[in-house]
Amino acid sequence: MGDYILAIDQGTTSTRAIVFGKDQSIIATGQKEFTQYFPKSGWVEHDLEEIWKSVVSTCKSAMRKAKIKASDIAAIGITNQRETVAVWDRRSGKPVHKAIVWQDRRTADYCEALKKKGLEPTFKRKTGLLLDPYFSGTKLAWLLQNGRGLRARAEKGGLAFGTIDSFLIWRLTGGARHVTDATNAARTLMYNIKTNKWDKQLLGHLEIPANMMPEVLDCSADFGVAQASILGAEIPIYGVAGDQQAATIGQACFAPGMFKSTYGTGCFALLNTGEDAVTSKNRLLTTIAYRLDGKTTYALEGSIFMAGASVQWLRDGLKIIKKASQSGELAAQADKEQDVYLVPAFVGLGAPYWDAEARGAMFGLTRATTANEISKATLEAVCYQTADLLNAMQKDWKAASKTKTTLRVDGGMAMSDWTMQRLSDLLNAPVDRPTVLETTALGVAWLAGSRAGVWPSQKEFAKTWQRDMRFKPKMKEPERKRKLAGWKDAVSRTLSSR
Repeated sequence: MGDYILAIDQGTTSTRAIVFGKDQSIIATGQKEFTQYFPKSGWVEHDLEEIWKSVVSTCKSAMRKAKIKASDIAAIGITNQRETVAVWDRRSGKPVHKAIVWQDRRTADYCEALKKKGLEPTFKRKTGLLLDPYFSGTKLAWLLQNGRGLRARAEKGGLAFGTIDSFLIWRLTGGARHVTDATNAARTLMYNIKTNKWDKQLLGHLEIPANMMPEVLDCSADFGVAQASILGAEIPIYGVAGDQQAATIGQACFAPGMFKSTYGTGCFALLNTGEDAVTSKNRLLTTIAYRLDGKTTYALEGSIFMAGASVQWLRDGLKIIKKASQSGELAAQADKEQDVYLVPAFVGLGAPYWDAEARGAMFGLTRATTANEISKATLEAVCYQTADLLNAMQKDWKAASKTKTTLRVDGGMAMSDWTMQRLSDLLNAPVDRPTVLETTALGVAWLAGSRAGVWPSQKEFAKTWQRDMRFKPKMKEPERKRKLAGWKDAVSRTLSSR
């Protein structure tokens, strides 16, 4: 066994594999995009076989670039897009349907029906989540209701459910392990985060057979062994966490009150609340930040569905930029006298609004509006939404309102100095960008590496976190208040009447 750690980062639009050295440095990376399927308006699917092939190819690519063999790897860590639903045949291991992605909104009516039955308080009390199409449970229920013969096969024990991590582990171990970790289980609407068990009552409400569920382990645990026939040698899988929780770990947000926000396809902000599973009164999510050695640490989470995806829309939809980095360049040239607001509700609005029927809109357009102002509005929208989340968190958890807030950021948009400065301005708080931006992969690499004995303890790992740059607020208070008020007005005009 060697000293290298292989982190598999299976995201929404691409798969990456990163080889880390014993000193936690990145040695090499492999990356591959895969197809996005949109069979109907608001529906988003992935081909699980294509994802599997992307995982194998990127792992081999990263090892080849690092000039190492599989036998040089001490352990594998897996982080994944959360809430995306995979169902496969237990005997053959073949998927029975394309994966239904976390962005998919096809179960909006089903969620409304469950709410009308008065069930949302029960789901929220047990899972910390709201009845929204975002989460896995209603997606799985839809599959069993609409897939020909799937319910009968499931009831007979012939089908397995999992989030993407479970499917990958099943494949890597040759079907030997059907497992997940506590952070992924906590996002399904079927897992009781207080008892740390699949909840029979919730499974009953969703009409889902309990035999489909994977075993739930700590984030750092023995998840099985990747077969030698896949990567070239047997490698233990020692770390698993959903992408946002993995980023929380990678940002070393181990102390209650620490706050991180990841800007990828969407934006996800987590506030560590320690042993306290805070019940939100402002439509945030109560979730598991991580579970280590059987001890659960909780967090308040706010989810923004469109962050980097909005910049992709500028590039691929409107075609006003050719690469993502140009958005900040255009925003810096925007007319300061124009207040243009984009509410990016392309797939509904997440926290704290949770409006599945809302759709995107732009306000304040004039004949003088150009690509510059539209780019600025797109980037500012992410900042405004983060401000909404922080405000809600401070209302929910009194300890947060008494602590001087510093936000640790990561993800692709964190590379934009313009966006991070505007974020600091609108939050009226410092924003810290770390030296290592691959915090999601770093988080699961630590989970795997520490268990394998080649990476440091939690306390020592926290000391290794380093800041690349701190952005401090420069905007004057009257302007900040005016801009935030304009944002609130724009959102109010976008919300559905439902």
